[in-house]
Amino acid sequence: MGQPINREEQDGLVSLIWENVFMFGYKTYMLAYFTKDGLQGGTYYFLTYDMDQLIRCYTEMQQELRNRYGPTNLYRVIQKELRDYECLWNVSDNYIHLKTNTRKGEPVTLLYLSPELARQITGNG
Repeated sequence: MGQPINREEQDGLVSLIWENVFMFGYKTYMLAYFTKDGLQGGTYYFLTYDMDQLIRCYTEMQQELRNRYGPTNLYRVIQKELRDYECLWNVSDNYIHLKTNTRKGEPVTLLYLSPELARQITGNG
């Protein structure tokens, strides 16, 4: 992956950003979140260049995640209508969230949160 293009630290959470990281053939920006205990989460922002590619990217990522983690309670099938789409998996209290919002022009985003980072973000625990 090379060197990160940015590093920030706040309240014991270190965030690193890489550009031009490829995931399943798509170029992404990748963020990784670390505490003293190691990797706690990460986010991929997929770079797509038109609506068809965005829909294809979301659909492919959704299918890959369903193959790996099974069905999910939050599941919205993507169509070409302009709206938001998302899926959420809870795997051993780790959260995996895939989303996009075609109406707002948001990229396909894949987020992973460990239980520790989820508690830190929400202030619970």
